[in-house]
Amino acid sequence: MSSDGGFHLGGKWIGDGAPCFLIAEAGVNHNGERERALALIDIAAEAGADAVKFQTFSADRLATREAPKAGYQIETTGAEESQYEMLRKLELTIDDHRALMARCADRGIIFLSTPFDEEAADLLAELGVVAFKTPSGELTNTPYLRHVASFGKPMIVSTGMATIGECEAAVDAIAESGNPPLALLHCVSNYPATAETINLRAMATLGRAFRVPVGFSDHSVGIEIALASVALGAAVLEKHYTQDRALPGPDHRASLEPTELRALVHGLREVHASLGDGRKRPNAAEAPTASVARKSLVSKRAIEAGTVLTIADVTAKRPGAGIPIAMRDIVVGRTARVAIPAGTPLSWDMLA
Repeated sequence: MSSDGGFHLGGKWIGDGAPCFLIAEAGVNHNGERERALALIDIAAEAGADAVKFQTFSADRLATREAPKAGYQIETTGAEESQYEMLRKLELTIDDHRALMARCADRGIIFLSTPFDEEAADLLAELGVVAFKTPSGELTNTPYLRHVASFGKPMIVSTGMATIGECEAAVDAIAESGNPPLALLHCVSNYPATAETINLRAMATLGRAFRVPVGFSDHSVGIEIALASVALGAAVLEKHYTQDRALPGPDHRASLEPTELRALVHGLREVHASLGDGRKRPNAAEAPTASVARKSLVSKRAIEAGTVLTIADVTAKRPGAGIPIAMRDIVVGRTARVAIPAGTPLSWDMLA
């Protein structure tokens, strides 16, 4: 980890000055189908995302058979089945993980997956993931965080539903258990999250408090808020995407479709390019405009040779290629060496 908290992940730098690291969140939008999951990897790679992320869990270990669904899950998948029954349909097998990792390697995109318990983290470590992305729901699960941190791999930690104190406890647990490279993602755990609930300025609060790269796990509709997060300094951006928002499943509704994911990648690269280094100075590209848009000193009337110039003799007009208007007080009081017709841009060789 560098002195400013930045770190390398899969050959890419995460931290100040680097392009935003985009995690295309496939999540469970594969609907439990390997071929759909493979197709989602292709979509993310073709869009230009840095990583594609899935979810690693066992329904038996994640939820009781009576666990209720979240409100948004009822809206998207109905109330007939339990959360446990829904999750069972969305599990990925070990062979699925291997196939997905192989496709990511073929397509040159980083494979990530969120483990929802210690056993899932063990599996991902055994498979050789380069980093761990932990979910907001496990932020207060300090035994889990310590276990994940013990592998020493970079951790990207979502902080939805959390107070700053809960974030501090999580960061401390991670630091005490190996202190791996760490990034924190501001998040609002609602699907979809509305603009007035998102509070993007909380990213800066996390950065000041913990001195690590910060970013945004985005559950809003569209790409506008995601782009705003990059403009505000997000080092990491996570965004759900799908083949088709009309597909059945809990997360499709709050996900981007392929064309929107491509637009997001293009937009965040443009935003990063626009940020610059913060120094206020003219850009070389402005030079042609400066000579046209700025003014220089021009004779307001015909001036005979030997005339001592007064303010009444000069004015400012475009172009800006002559004596700058800011030097008017130096020009006034000088003597004309030659006759100067009215409307003539002044130059120093005309003056004594």
